[in-house]
Amino acid sequence: MKKFVPGIILIGLLIATYFMYNKQLGAIPILLLSFYLFYIVYTRIKVNKTTK
Repeated sequence: MKKFVPGIILIGLLIATYFMYNKQLGAIPILLLSFYLFYIVYTRIKVNKTTK
């Protein structure tokens, strides 16, 4: 289940980007997507540092 949640979030943000981009609001979901991807990378780096 843990592996499906990031995929669902990414798909949801991509769908939101598609619909909001047509209304000239595409920057909002792209900004949220960048924060989410930054969080994923930060947690993976944090886990890698603690395992060493």
